[in-house]
Amino acid sequence: MAMCPSDLGCEPATGRYNGRMQEFSIKHRLFSSPLGPWLRLMRLDRPIGLVLLLWPTLWGLFIAAGGWPEVKILVIFVLGVGVMRSAGCVINDYFDRDIDPHVLRTQSRPLATGELSPNQALGLFVALMAIALGLVAMTNPTTVALAVVGAVLATAYPLFKRITHGPQAVLGLAFSWAIPMAFTALGQPLDASVVLWMAINVVWVLIYDTEYAMADRQDDLKVGVKSTALWLGRWDVRAIAGWMVLMVLLLAVAGSLGRTDGLWWLSVAVVAALFGRQLWMIRGRDPQACFQAFLFNHWVGLVIFLGIASQLI
Repeated sequence: MAMCPSDLGCEPATGRYNGRMQEFSIKHRLFSSPLGPWLRLMRLDRPIGLVLLLWPTLWGLFIAAGGWPEVKILVIFVLGVGVMRSAGCVINDYFDRDIDPHVLRTQSRPLATGELSPNQALGLFVALMAIALGLVAMTNPTTVALAVVGAVLATAYPLFKRITHGPQAVLGLAFSWAIPMAFTALGQPLDASVVLWMAINVVWVLIYDTEYAMADRQDDLKVGVKSTALWLGRWDVRAIAGWMVLMVLLLAVAGSLGRTDGLWWLSVAVVAALFGRQLWMIRGRDPQACFQAFLFNHWVGLVIFLGIASQLI
């Protein structure tokens, strides 16, 4: 009987085994090729960050459009999210190039291993930012101006890990910036709903990035990187629980301000249940469990999006 490697997540003696093995082989060849270091520097082998950035962007686009957004705008924003996420990863690794070799989880990054040089990383960052600027230039001047601010936030975020215990708040603002951009790109005013949805996303980022920081607590202590997990200490799980309650309340406020039905409130209830599961996962502060709780957040973003879409489509 064929046995399934645990890291592939498939079941033995099924037709899916060979398919998963083939997929794994293709990915291995791609990221081990001469192009591989560039792809890994852009974190294309780790799609979770892209997904977590994409969900609030889609929230903003669908709310601003009152349903399906214009195809052109949708394509611009989806591509823009991908490019900016990659640019953020590149500049993060550039600033962390002297730290990453000392952290087990980041030792294999291209700048840490010497596969790519800092100057090559900066060149890639400039190229990605130029592509992002070209995409947003197809919208309108207000959106372009907001994009410049968003680019500054994304570039500055890695530096905040060295000067404050709250870099997650800066990341939350950077990850929320696509929401006002979606409104201006679709010709909508920046009203109170924009602020509300940005607040929802900032709180969400505080939740999942603190879980991420809990997984890295020992390494961050060793290299001197600051985080909310270190600042909160033994209050970390309680703080995350409080943020989860706050986010659910903010979602309830967003629902009460609009014309919502039972599907919206069902989605809010599911989010609350997903948060409950995450709290159970991180209760012992096991680094691997905290990291899995972080990954689990893509379901939260999906459920909220489905709740929004159910009211608009």
